Amino acid sequence: MAEVSGRSFLPEAFPGYSSDIGGQIGLLWELIKAPLIVPVLRLCVYICLAMSVMVFVERLYMGIVIILVKLFWKKPEKRYKWEPMNDDLEMGSENFPMVLVQIPMFNEKEVYKISIGAACNLAWPADRLVIQVLDDSTDYLVKDMVEKECIRWASKGINIRYQIRESRGGYKAGALKEGLTHDYVKECEYVVIFDADFRPEPDFLRRAVPFLIHNKDIALVQARWRFVNADECLLTRMQEMSLDYHFKVEQEVGSATHAFFGFNGTGGIWRIAAITDAGGWKDRTTVEDMDLAVRAGLKGWKFLYLGDLQVKSELPSTFKAFRFQQHRWSCGPANLFRKMVKEIATNKKVTLFKKFYVIYSFFIVRKLVAHMFTFFFYCVVLPLTILVPEVEVPKWGAIYLPCIITALNSVGTPRSFHLLFYWVLFENVMSFHRTKATFIGLLEAKRVNEWVVTEKLGDALKNKSENRAPAKKRSISKLLGDRIQLHELGFAVFLFICGCYDYLYGKNNVRNANESDAGKPKAPRLEAFMVVQGSFVAVVALIILDGKVWG
Repeated sequence: MAEVSGRSFLPEAFPGYSSDIGGQIGLLWELIKAPLIVPVLRLCVYICLAMSVMVFVERLYMGIVIILVKLFWKKPEKRYKWEPMNDDLEMGSENFPMVLVQIPMFNEKEVYKISIGAACNLAWPADRLVIQVLDDSTDYLVKDMVEKECIRWASKGINIRYQIRESRGGYKAGALKEGLTHDYVKECEYVVIFDADFRPEPDFLRRAVPFLIHNKDIALVQARWRFVNADECLLTRMQEMSLDYHFKVEQEVGSATHAFFGFNGTGGIWRIAAITDAGGWKDRTTVEDMDLAVRAGLKGWKFLYLGDLQVKSELPSTFKAFRFQQHRWSCGPANLFRKMVKEIATNKKVTLFKKFYVIYSFFIVRKLVAHMFTFFFYCVVLPLTILVPEVEVPKWGAIYLPCIITALNSVGTPRSFHLLFYWVLFENVMSFHRTKATFIGLLEAKRVNEWVVTEKLGDALKNKSENRAPAKKRSISKLLGDRIQLHELGFAVFLFICGCYDYLYGKNNVRNANESDAGKPKAPRLEAFMVVQGSFVAVVALIILDGKVWG
């Protein structure tokens, strides 16, 4: 019987045996490639192509609908009953409903004055408005500052309440839920929520509340976000492109076709009766806003998105803060889908078409498939086909469909069209983090309920160049620990190796070309090389460089 030596892992009598370890690895690779690697990789290609078609059809459908909406749909003021809120000298403020404004906060040192000031300046009768600052701060200095700001506005005649809790149980959902239990809230019919970095215009309530007053089946009016720091750096420009598509297309399409979309957690006004009817705020996931919206939608309530009603807000300007935010936004919907898919499918109050829209379009395609397809196809499967040339990827799947999908995604931000190439690389980089978070949510892994409040810098960004304080010394290990992500770097190395291999040995390499290949269609190996090389550069740039220096 043939023996295996200590310096080899194949028997010496094995056909094609070589004493060289590299030769043995190559022989083993050739043995398992045809019966195992090729079929499995080909199956993965088919699955990715199927997901690609799903995303393409979804984007194309929304593109067609948004064109029809812009050309033929009536404006919200025409589709729904709406009358302006006018001051009546005889009735005074009695014709204005009581409105509660909730501002949840957590150590918001840089922005608390902005949000409180904007809420206090809303054009609404002071005796019909209650402003509730829900402060969960753990920094006692910040808590003291926020409380003093509330006292300052109260001295001006504003009905503002400063509320704190004994614990942060339930995070934002817990704070909002407890805020609705106070006795003075019982008189309020509507509640509007603004995160600490949100700055509504004074006419916000006068434009939104009439839809709720005159249309009893509307539960939510959602405003569009606008970003005060979109031009701060390349990182914020990339975020603006993604979020503009979300608001201008996804939210608009959902509102126009199904009167349903995901509540964005802020910049929207709810009918308190609808919140109660849906079961109130729940903290079972990190997307309490989406959770409430889905439950209210299943109760038959309608939602309205107003694209021309805009609220200023702030984008994360550092890669670290953005990663934490994206983890929450990717993990939460996947976990909510796991918890609610059966409830949605068996619901009797909504139409079959709406249930299909919520399960397939809203959850499966947008919240699950979009992340997985981007990562597995462009960062795993496509690079692997370079190493296994027996597996072909059709050009329509590797080039044409992705180009169309990318073009459709760019309609939300025409001014950034010239940055589309960088946006593609940026999305490929983030796809790993989002896919990982999606699986954590689906499997309910240990980080499923991780909640890290997104850092907000407010006016500190404007003042940093004018009042530049001496930089604090930070250790090299701390600096690198904040900026270098080993998992992303590992994939970057993998992509780089695949790119180099394609350049040196790929089918489109000049040295491998011969007369027998003339006239034959070539697989998109060169294009794959460009993708993996570009992804590598983007990964390194995002991780090594802090987002702020991308100005």
